Amino acid sequence: MKLIVGLGNPGKEYENTRHNAGFRFLDTFAKSKNIDINKEKYKGLYATYNYNGEKVILLKPQKFMNLSGEVVKAYMDFFKITPEDILVIVDDLDTMIGHLKLKYKGSSGGHNGLKNIEINIKTKEYKRVKIGISNNMSKDKIDYVIGKVSKQELDKLNSVNKYAEELIDDFLTMNFDNVMNKYNSKDYDSELSK
Repeated sequence: MKLIVGLGNPGKEYENTRHNAGFRFLDTFAKSKNIDINKEKYKGLYATYNYNGEKVILLKPQKFMNLSGEVVKAYMDFFKITPEDILVIVDDLDTMIGHLKLKYKGSSGGHNGLKNIEINIKTKEYKRVKIGISNNMSKDKIDYVIGKVSKQELDKLNSVNKYAEELIDDFLTMNFDNVMNKYNSKDYDSELSK
């Protein structure tokens, strides 16, 4: 069984913010598979489906970003899922906008959603997809990540969503080192200019 988590903040006012990149990526994937993430349990919206005989859970925690780990832990406990079988999709200030960076382990990088996951699951060893939102140091960090973005910037942020179906399918079928190599070596800048 696998758990795929898109991080974001619940509520209409956060929809088109940088912090909700994980929600949007997961929504794009779900749409590609004709899945509605609309069941509720443990303060999360979720859906299940089978991929090559394996049960997969798609999860959007509905507590605010800083408490996402509580929801992730509740799902891991209920469905008996280990950290090796989760994938967390999250925005990342240190990755260029329109780029993806995959990691197997490491620090939270100051991201409060990841910090809370690590506190709750008691490990930093879990797979993650980091969606670049760049870092505008001229703005307060909180205002920047939860601030509304222009349509042009949103399009650039969402440009990586075209990889959602392929990347998650790869996660479900390939060794994660191979998945990291595939997406970390992409030339996203040339893709953006197309």
